[in-house]
Amino acid sequence: MQELNGLSEKLDAIKQEILTGMETLDSSKAVYEFKKSFLDSKTGKIGQLMKGMKDIPPQERANYGKSVNALKEWALAQFEELDVKMKEKELLARYESEKVDITMPAEKVESGNLHPITLIRNQLIDIFGAMGFEVFEGTEIETDYYNFTALNTPQDHPARDMQDTFYLTPEFLLRTQTSAGQIHVMEKSAPPIKILSPGKVFRSDDDATHSPMFSQMEGLVVDEGITLCDLKGMLDVLVQKIFGEGTTTRLRPSYFPFTEPSVEVDVSCFACGGEGCKLCKGTGWIEVLGAGIVNKKVLEVCGIDSEKYSGLAFGIGIERLAMLKYGINNIKLLFESDVRVLKQLND
Repeated sequence: MQELNGLSEKLDAIKQEILTGMETLDSSKAVYEFKKSFLDSKTGKIGQLMKGMKDIPPQERANYGKSVNALKEWALAQFEELDVKMKEKELLARYESEKVDITMPAEKVESGNLHPITLIRNQLIDIFGAMGFEVFEGTEIETDYYNFTALNTPQDHPARDMQDTFYLTPEFLLRTQTSAGQIHVMEKSAPPIKILSPGKVFRSDDDATHSPMFSQMEGLVVDEGITLCDLKGMLDVLVQKIFGEGTTTRLRPSYFPFTEPSVEVDVSCFACGGEGCKLCKGTGWIEVLGAGIVNKKVLEVCGIDSEKYSGLAFGIGIERLAMLKYGINNIKLLFESDVRVLKQLND
């Protein structure tokens, strides 16, 4: 009987410990952990009492087991009731935190814009694609041969001084022009040829209108009877699509080693209609690109009969067109992550 008297005190102490501890619990997880400390069959305090039954005299085991089971059932009921209340409380708190005030104004969803360079590049490809041009994308790392020599610019040619080049080795460099792409195409394809070669080019040049890295698009047409008239007609269509109807071009003599004759192409000022303004510096014209008739030496180095075929080529600075069309006065704005620049565009 002494064991049972001592057991009664233990059971009362455990019951009081449960009641006191339950007042401090604040989550269903805490209820679970607290419950486990009493009812776990291996480590729980009530579980330990059940394991101690083997030490009880046989004649007292029935009453001992009955008393411990009664405490266990009482504890289970207490924990289950508390767990239900705690989960209801947590659910209400979750509802409160996720509550949406439908009277509040909706969040503003802003639409994005394509980058000016992407807009102009896509527009150029669409314009020339409608004329039958195919797109060829070369590599940004080129050999000196494709970037210069095959374009009629040998090692001792003074035209090399026109471009400040980033050399990687004496043989390899970052291309200074997408014109290198026309050599690759003409080596592998027989005329007629009509290609665009867009991509990044690199020159050691940096100011408000120039960047060490910029985008260029080379155009090349090779066929029988190609003349400057074909070039001007093609470029007139281009500038009218880019800058609006009524825009025209004029050709001024220039020099490029890979074209002969070579021309600078001006566009009539689309801001003032050719009357003279700040944009065109009072001349009524704005320089936009360089072009010309492909030099016979360039055709011949690619294995094309220069007596039978002729070609035209032009190189467009995409940043320059974007700056003109969208009124951007500093090329660096095209390389910064300022969304205010994009928000001003309405293409």
